[in-house]
Amino acid sequence: MTLAVLLVAMFVLAVGTGGGDQGRADEPPGVVERLGRLAGGSSTVDPATVRADCDRTGDVLSFVGGCELRVADPGGLRTLVLRSGRAFGVRAPAPRDADLTVRAEAEPSDGAEAVARVAVDRAATVLLTCPGGAGCTVTIAAS
Repeated sequence: MTLAVLLVAMFVLAVGTGGGDQGRADEPPGVVERLGRLAGGSSTVDPATVRADCDRTGDVLSFVGGCELRVADPGGLRTLVLRSGRAFGVRAPAPRDADLTVRAEAEPSDGAEAVARVAVDRAATVLLTCPGGAGCTVTIAAS
């Protein structure tokens, strides 16, 4: 309980002292990284434990508009890593007991792919969207 209060307090402090800039899904703020280390770090979600309602070949998802991912309970705090050559959106529940939905836009930059890292600590549904109703290809990555 104390850890949960500490995490919420640090989150509120981080949001309250932010510079107002738009965050990037592939560059978590330093506070988020420090919180992850404080909580004992996390490993990535095994792509085999993720189910999708869109076309899937191996760990590659193909969809137009949107795709719903169902992540099995990872048994602890893990990171779902999603990669794509084009921009895509992510909506997921916040970990722990927080009653929040986190939304982010992952965009490629400087020739690098778009990357979204989603914290998952229980079975969760993650929604992916493709801007403009275009087609997207997103990989569930092991790292």
